[in-house]
Amino acid sequence: MTADVKKETLGFQTEAKQLLHLMIHSLYSNQEIFLRELISNASDAIDKLRFASLADAALLEGGADLHIQVDVDKDANTITISDNGIGMNRDEVIEHLGTIAKSGTAAFLENLTGDEKKDSQLIGQFGVGFYSAFIVADRVEVHTRKAGDPADAGVLWESHGEAEFSIEGRDKDSRGTSITLHLKKDCSDFADEWRVRSVIKKYSDHISVPVMMAKPPAPPAEGEEAPENPEVVYEAINAATALWTRSRGDVSDDEYKEFYKHVSHDFEDPLNWSHNKVEGKLEYTSLLYLPKKAPFDMWNREMSRGLKLYVQRTFIMDEAEQFLPNYLRFVKGVVDSNDLSLNVSREILQQDPAVDAMRSALTKRVLDMLAKLAKAGGDDYAGFWKEFGQVLKEGPAEDFVNKEKIAKLLRFSTTHTDKSEQDQSLEDYVSRMQEKQDKIFYVVSENFKTAKNSPHLEVFRKKGIEVLLLSDRVDDWLMNHLQEFDGKPFQDVARGALDLAEESEEDKAEQEKLAKESEGLVERMSKVLDAQVSEVRATSRLTESAACLVVGDHDMGAQMRRIMEAAGQPVPESKPILEINPGHPLLTMLDAEPDEDRFADLASIVFDQANLAEGGQLEDPAAYVARLNKLLLEMSKA
Repeated sequence: MTADVKKETLGFQTEAKQLLHLMIHSLYSNQEIFLRELISNASDAIDKLRFASLADAALLEGGADLHIQVDVDKDANTITISDNGIGMNRDEVIEHLGTIAKSGTAAFLENLTGDEKKDSQLIGQFGVGFYSAFIVADRVEVHTRKAGDPADAGVLWESHGEAEFSIEGRDKDSRGTSITLHLKKDCSDFADEWRVRSVIKKYSDHISVPVMMAKPPAPPAEGEEAPENPEVVYEAINAATALWTRSRGDVSDDEYKEFYKHVSHDFEDPLNWSHNKVEGKLEYTSLLYLPKKAPFDMWNREMSRGLKLYVQRTFIMDEAEQFLPNYLRFVKGVVDSNDLSLNVSREILQQDPAVDAMRSALTKRVLDMLAKLAKAGGDDYAGFWKEFGQVLKEGPAEDFVNKEKIAKLLRFSTTHTDKSEQDQSLEDYVSRMQEKQDKIFYVVSENFKTAKNSPHLEVFRKKGIEVLLLSDRVDDWLMNHLQEFDGKPFQDVARGALDLAEESEEDKAEQEKLAKESEGLVERMSKVLDAQVSEVRATSRLTESAACLVVGDHDMGAQMRRIMEAAGQPVPESKPILEINPGHPLLTMLDAEPDEDRFADLASIVFDQANLAEGGQLEDPAAYVARLNKLLLEMSKA
């Protein structure tokens, strides 16, 4: 790429245009964050150069004094942020500044409401980076050259933050990137040196790279005139010490919060954090944060996750996901190890025993942090659970070693409160169990209302036995892996024959009598519904409903089957069991029905209604409607 290449004008990617528009309008009340974002990006560029220079020292081009420089020009109404980091070539400029290379961007934009306050929070979750410059500037110039490229490979990018940007070759003697913001008239305070210094101290004091600004000229001695062209001397205006290397007592809460915003690009303060130095067999420092809000792409498989990895305070990589399991993918922070080599790669991380030991310790640290938060009660853990509960439910399947710890952190809706809020722990449930109760009962449904009104709960409500009401998509899968808590097995109330330890001999005798008296009805229904069910049997679990569907002890649950079918996955062939309540007026009428065709219609309606009551879908809804209409017409004539 040479400097004589003509200027080219290109259009922004659609999502970039939308985001630019939103940024300018939604984040205007929080203007100063642009400086934090641009300095954070410059710091990342320097970290990347440091890492790349380990393999190729020539990239430093003889200049190992790495720093960020901020210049203001009141007369021109500009502010310039420069770094001597890795820099960009032409293709990288187009890729990073003309498009938003984040998976799920379109879905994120669909969630925007038009409510400025809500949208600004969403944009904060998205992480805006470079585009924040347009909050305060009506024109932005980026002059950059990639480390190792010749001077004539420099690139100048320019945009007014609307539909287009221009790009052209422009010589640049030094490597790195220089961003000049031509400020809007009402943002001219960012061309004031003291205003900019105070913002940098507020947001970027913790950055390990020095942020340099020109020293104000000393006032002339009495009787002397100020020199016409005084020498410009730059000074560092931030502490320039990696925050995690300082002792906990030296770091204020405000510094921890600002550092979180630097590593996460979140706008909100973190919910909690843990700063820890480990010495002994392994030596490393970790600083882990729990966010308040879930990122917009938490359910996207390609979401960026993992910690920033440093080795002996040298940046190695972003998103080192090997240090925490997938179910803790929302945790942000840094880990700085003295035991890994500087030329470590993602592949090496997967095979290093030191990484396994650190992963185990860091996982326990996050779970302990969550346990303390849960024990403290209040709104903090409730807020965390609302945002991240479904992700934590992936834990027991992924992390067998910590299964019991994770189980104590889980929260559920139950029949104890009958509210949709998931605020009951398994320890709460166990403390309320009845004297002879030896199982933890649960029901899984498509949504909370279906779970709460499930026919399977009728006998449990009658006897005052608490049941967990599960309606998250992950719940059936969770229970298959959780299996027990505090020595008590979990029991799906819609699986297998009902066996309550609390049942008296009288109850059992009543059940046997019920089964004997309904033998004829069961046999007739079994013949009619042979293609749909594996068995029809009388039950005492129903007190108000006519019938319910139950799966066999070893069959796949109804919710898991629906999820797999929706995902196009093959599911094993199995038929449900139809349990009937012979004392229900509908079943009494059915038993007395002499006309076999009418009996078949009624039996099919009972089966379809049981299917609907548990949130299932009918195989032939039209046939169900036709049967129901036929019976209604016959009843109206009677």
